[in-house]
Amino acid sequence: MNYTALQRGVNTITQTRGFSPKPEMTRLYTIFLTLSLVVFSPSFSEAKTWLIHFRDKNNSPYSLDHPEAFLSQRALERRQRLAVALDERDLPVTPSYVQALRDMGGEVLVVSKWLNLVIVVMPGSVTAGDLQALPFVGAVTDATGMRPGRGGVSPFLGAETFMPATPEQRVANGTSLDYGASYNQIAMIHGTGLHDRGLRGQGMVIAVLDAGFWEVDALPAFDTLWSYHRVLGTRDFVDPGGGDVYASTIHQHGMMVLSTMGGNLPGAIVGTAPDASYYLIRTEDADAEYIMEEYFWVEGAEYADSLGADIINSSLGYTVFDDPEWSHTYADMNGHTCPSTLGAEVAATRGMVVCNSAGNSGSSPWMYVGAPADGDSVCSVGAVDADGIYAAFSSRGPTADGRLKPNVAAQGQGTVVASPQGSIWNGNGTSFSAPIIAGMTACLWQAHPTFDNMTVIRTIQQSSSQYNNPDDYLGFGIPDFEKADSILTVLEQQGKNKNLLTRLYPNPFAYYIELELNLTLQQELRTDIIDATGCIVFSGTIRAYPGISVLTIGGLGGLSGGIYIVRITGAENTATRKLIKK
Repeated sequence: MNYTALQRGVNTITQTRGFSPKPEMTRLYTIFLTLSLVVFSPSFSEAKTWLIHFRDKNNSPYSLDHPEAFLSQRALERRQRLAVALDERDLPVTPSYVQALRDMGGEVLVVSKWLNLVIVVMPGSVTAGDLQALPFVGAVTDATGMRPGRGGVSPFLGAETFMPATPEQRVANGTSLDYGASYNQIAMIHGTGLHDRGLRGQGMVIAVLDAGFWEVDALPAFDTLWSYHRVLGTRDFVDPGGGDVYASTIHQHGMMVLSTMGGNLPGAIVGTAPDASYYLIRTEDADAEYIMEEYFWVEGAEYADSLGADIINSSLGYTVFDDPEWSHTYADMNGHTCPSTLGAEVAATRGMVVCNSAGNSGSSPWMYVGAPADGDSVCSVGAVDADGIYAAFSSRGPTADGRLKPNVAAQGQGTVVASPQGSIWNGNGTSFSAPIIAGMTACLWQAHPTFDNMTVIRTIQQSSSQYNNPDDYLGFGIPDFEKADSILTVLEQQGKNKNLLTRLYPNPFAYYIELELNLTLQQELRTDIIDATGCIVFSGTIRAYPGISVLTIGGLGGLSGGIYIVRITGAENTATRKLIKK
């Protein structure tokens, strides 16, 4: 817009009325004309939003042979440790496809590599036919209603209430940490024992997807995170140009969620993973409820994966929207329909634990879990009160296809959270039961890093109070993390007793390796060597016999220097070891 021409217009209007305008009046007329030009500008009024799926990822400068270009070293190490292979979904969207849309005047709002799509605002002159004619474009959907309105209230956030924590809650206890009022919510899941052993999330990374992290950089509950540099970074997908997820104008929800994991205010609140590290990612617009937030969620999960996060906590959920055209139905809660659920399921295949609130709709006509809590690989968390009794607001199962949900439950009624005033509040909502579980999962996984994400989730379920008699209210019930720790310890010991691979040498190696095997029965063994990208660079099968035997693998001199994994798969179990090539 040409401001000089606009100012001349203001002067002309005021002069014809026979008075000299005051500066503030001139500003008002300027604002009026500016708004009028925006409202009635043809290019603005005719602009449309499109959801565009790409056909492929051809012509990309990225390659699975060089994943370091789009995944961090920590992300690659996690995949290698858990034997998660790379696939095409890891490749970024082909940049030239996105640029072609920009060249047509498009403003890109969302880019998802896992779903291979973009959401883009195009000039009104660009039609669906024009987009469909592009050789790399697949499905095209008019997504104008995906854009935010104002005045709606997120049902997930709106169901939550807060009040000052009462002095009676400040219980004394004999643990190594002074939990204050937060003791009950951790003791309920038998988490204090892990903390007493020093398992407090050290070395684990949790990505928090939420609506904003109001003054986390200033409130005393988070001093320890900053003192030890445990806030690793932030990202805002709702307002990429804003960039300040800590702003006092932004929502407090994420701050309170984070406090149940990473808070450390002795005598008041200690989180379930006070020594873990965190990425704080804004994917939710608390001022409205619209389906594009689900795509922001997927972008946030992709970002968390690329950074190497171990766990995603999402105290968010999606059912109905301000624009009813995009609202979900209960039938959509089948684990493979909603955008955020699709993203959560991919996140799980990348090796991350995804913890998600079940929802706060238990007392409403929509009583069921929302998305992405309906995901089969998602650990969805319901809520109980301080006595372990089902909280009436907690969303319940089953999913539309009959699966058990929620998976487990924790205290979500009367939960102690950090308050904006620097003290503590009691909060109600599954938004707080989910991070309690996510943080303690980090402590459990810290103790048993060789187990994959789904084994960890299954073990937490196995430890829970209703494991032998689950229901649609609390799922498998309230976890006992000390019991889960014991279960994984036994599994580790069993693995050692039955270990196929008792010795590996030389390591580091140059040209060959020798594997000492201890077998209890005759069987066929498969041997794979896997590089840092997840690609199998050697594979072979042999018939082996009971007792101690040595398998030599030569011809490895041509492998590049670096870290590899050798994996032996037999009839009894599987063994993996890290290899270093000189």
